[in-house]
Amino acid sequence: MSNKLTRFCTLILCISPALGVQAEASQQPNDSESTGQLSKKETQVIAEKATQLLPVVPLSEFEKAAILSPLTAHKANYKVFYGSIELGEATYNLPATDTGYYSYHFDSNVSLLLLSDKRQLTSEFTLENGKLMPFRYVHERSGTGSDYTEQTAFAKAQEFIHTIYKQEALKLPYQDRVFDPLMVQLQFRMDLAANTRPLDYKMVKEKEVDDYQFRVLGKEQVVLDSGTYDTVKVEVVRAEKKAKKRQTYFWMAPDLAYLPVRLSHFSKGSKQLDIQLASYQFDKPLPPMTPIVIDGPATDASASIDELVAEAENDTQITESELDDIKRLAED
Repeated sequence: MSNKLTRFCTLILCISPALGVQAEASQQPNDSESTGQLSKKETQVIAEKATQLLPVVPLSEFEKAAILSPLTAHKANYKVFYGSIELGEATYNLPATDTGYYSYHFDSNVSLLLLSDKRQLTSEFTLENGKLMPFRYVHERSGTGSDYTEQTAFAKAQEFIHTIYKQEALKLPYQDRVFDPLMVQLQFRMDLAANTRPLDYKMVKEKEVDDYQFRVLGKEQVVLDSGTYDTVKVEVVRAEKKAKKRQTYFWMAPDLAYLPVRLSHFSKGSKQLDIQLASYQFDKPLPPMTPIVIDGPATDASASIDELVAEAENDTQITESELDDIKRLAED
């Protein structure tokens, strides 16, 4: 449960996030966490759409405000589910700052039967020329199984990334446009507001640099216990073979600076890991967003999401094999 819930909660979006998820419970050791890439033809079509909708002209003050709106101080609380079984809660908090130095926080507390998992993540970063620059990332995990800490320092001047995971240290070469798994959520939301394409992100996670790519499928209205939201639906791009086994979707609310209101993951069409927005608060009013570029689905497989959601929500039982998988992951 530990790896699966953490990657789902911290990817972002994604995930991761912010919210990422391990591909599947019984994942093979050589199965990379990096996602599939859009084809050259798909990338060209998306770029043409963005150019037609938003030609290259100097940004207005309103457009700049929209792009930076995800950095508005805010707090969001989520409920975490396995199918329809509630596991716990998660909170994201971005405090206000007047120095240009940001500190983003994530806390989660989930449990199932005798299993427990608590997380505390902190990401420190700055804003340079409209882009987020990571500085330091700390991830502390406790609960069932082994406790551990992950720490990463981004030393741009020295051209290295120093990372420690489970007391094992590694030095990686510095790369432009590389993020930690938490602050990448905010960059992802800023890029949605700016209609940046492709939505492609490199993240330092567990001593590796993983690559994730996303596609905006369309607009949808999402109804949750916390309210009704007008959203855009985003999917994680995966290679065709992997996409048949697992799907991950995000629903982002433009009126809330593209805050995620729901994140769902399906593995082989079975039960979902599901995170739903419970409450939110922004310190000040948000500016209106510019029109969003819709990339569209690559295949008809994306249309099956409603059926997967319905099946998952109607299935409230956990099989013995699923429980064994969760126990094994919790002991990692």
